[in-house]
Amino acid sequence: MPSGSNGQSTGAGALLAILRDGRARTRGELAELTGWSRSTVSQRLDGLIDHRWVVAGEGSISSGGRPAAVFAFNGNAWVVLGADLGATHARLAVLDLGLTVLAERAMELPIDRGPERTLGRVVAAFRELLAGIGRDPAQVCGVGVGLPGPVEHASGRPVNPPIMPGWDGFAVPEWLGTRLGAPADGGLAGNVLVDNDVNIMALGEHWAAGPAVDHLIYIKIGTGIGCGIISGGRLHRGAQGAAGDVGHIRVPASDAPCRCGNIGCLEAVAGGASMAAALREAGIEARGSRDVVALMRAGDPRATRLVRQAGREVGTVMASIVNFFNPSVIVIGGDVAEAGEQVLAGVRETIYSRSLPLATQHLGIRASGLGDRAGVIGAAVMVVEHVLAPEAIDRAVT
Repeated sequence: MPSGSNGQSTGAGALLAILRDGRARTRGELAELTGWSRSTVSQRLDGLIDHRWVVAGEGSISSGGRPAAVFAFNGNAWVVLGADLGATHARLAVLDLGLTVLAERAMELPIDRGPERTLGRVVAAFRELLAGIGRDPAQVCGVGVGLPGPVEHASGRPVNPPIMPGWDGFAVPEWLGTRLGAPADGGLAGNVLVDNDVNIMALGEHWAAGPAVDHLIYIKIGTGIGCGIISGGRLHRGAQGAAGDVGHIRVPASDAPCRCGNIGCLEAVAGGASMAAALREAGIEARGSRDVVALMRAGDPRATRLVRQAGREVGTVMASIVNFFNPSVIVIGGDVAEAGEQVLAGVRETIYSRSLPLATQHLGIRASGLGDRAGVIGAAVMVVEHVLAPEAIDRAVT
């Protein structure tokens, strides 16, 4: 695998990265940017074309002499599968390498049924989606999965997930890899990546925000509460993959019992499950966070007060994190975020009143722009960054 003195790729992978960014389109432009000879550029281009990563573009560019052929990244060469699995629902999608959604499906899928029953339905749904758009499983270059619990990212195995009985230590990548087939140029199991669901949502929102946003926090307010952290343009998972577990930060003056065994956790006072329980105690039927939001939209004053207060409680915790981390953008997602300004107003009110002026001077706080798609797009981002990493392309092409 070719690499320079700084460890960066100087092979076909580096060439593909340039073409993906659109910085060059012709052999001459590529040679100028890389400093390589035209023969070296042509050799590496041929390897990328042979593996379908690059195609000859339409038209040509003329600078007064013979028109130069143009080349482009082939975003349609392969497809990526993304799965966002929540406590009770799942969203699946097939995307191309440019992260365009080609087919998707949302369905009820309780995670507590165990890994094999749950993932079996995921596999069946993926096969149906692929067939529906005329794609073959052999065209799948990777799979990204988000799970609603702690995940050891390196192995893709859940670690003591509190709402996922039977999942602890389950080999998700291997199980899915052997059942979803393999691409023509290698095994799929190594390209099945698994992470916490909030982490993949943060990746999706960061992709949507663009490269100008280097420091972003994504807060998911659903049945529980979690946080994904983008620092310096990269996902921050922490030493053991547990970074961002804000749902179990203690809220002042609360002794509400939490499913983690402690009391006063943010999730226990502001999560969708706790709000639904409070409504049931008041004689109002509410099974979960979606029912809470539906009641609020229907004008129920109790649900409205609960949602607004949940925003304030989340803002109280986030104010400390804003002072500590100094993000440029906070994105609010999850079922409760569908409440719109009711929850956003509560979050903003507390953050702006409790955080340092310097930290909030240019801080943006907004609802998710991707909505329910944040997870599947983030899962695909995770896979594409892995599959198209310059060193991975070098290994595949050489």
